[in-house]
Amino acid sequence: MSRLRAGTTAPALPADDAAGRPLPPVPADGLTHLQFRRFAGCPICNLHLRGFAVRHPELRAAGVREVVAFHSPADELRPYADGLPFPLLADPEQRLYRAYGVERGARALLDPRAWPSVVRGLARSVPLVLRGRERPPASRPLGGRLGLPADFLLTADGRVVAAHYGTHAADHWPVDRVLALAAEHRPTAAPAAPTTPTTPAAPTTPAQG
Repeated sequence: MSRLRAGTTAPALPADDAAGRPLPPVPADGLTHLQFRRFAGCPICNLHLRGFAVRHPELRAAGVREVVAFHSPADELRPYADGLPFPLLADPEQRLYRAYGVERGARALLDPRAWPSVVRGLARSVPLVLRGRERPPASRPLGGRLGLPADFLLTADGRVVAAHYGTHAADHWPVDRVLALAAEHRPTAAPAAPTTPTTPAAPTTPAQG
């Protein structure tokens, strides 16, 4: 699969999210942060997305539309969408993953850098599952457990301005990185045209009577 680079045109996103709702429009002069996650119920993904949910007002204020893709069927993904203020995309056939060049591999979980996030994710998810407040992931998730994350920042017309392909399951942009990139690539207003200084009028001489 070929990777997308800054300056290229990104493949179009689906019109609807996993719940069948139309994707929200991109804010005026705004950007879309598209992130590719793994499977529904992935502890690392759940932990990561809760952080984005808490800071979603900051993302909206920065003109960023958040969209998240999973390689799980819509019926498995919908329960995890509760409480998230941004849309989730179900891509069980991984067409969008292939179009964006998102990969998978054993290094997703074998890389030691992913292990702290695995532990933190399980520490969050297991108590919620035991209390019935969160569904456990499928025992054999569609697409497997070896998916790698990826992040893209897109303009309103679909141009890639920044891309990141993860080297392990927890290698993804944090919120601060998205905000920094949004500030860097936010369209700037055209400078105002300089004004020509006016020459003050000469004083008039009173008429002599």
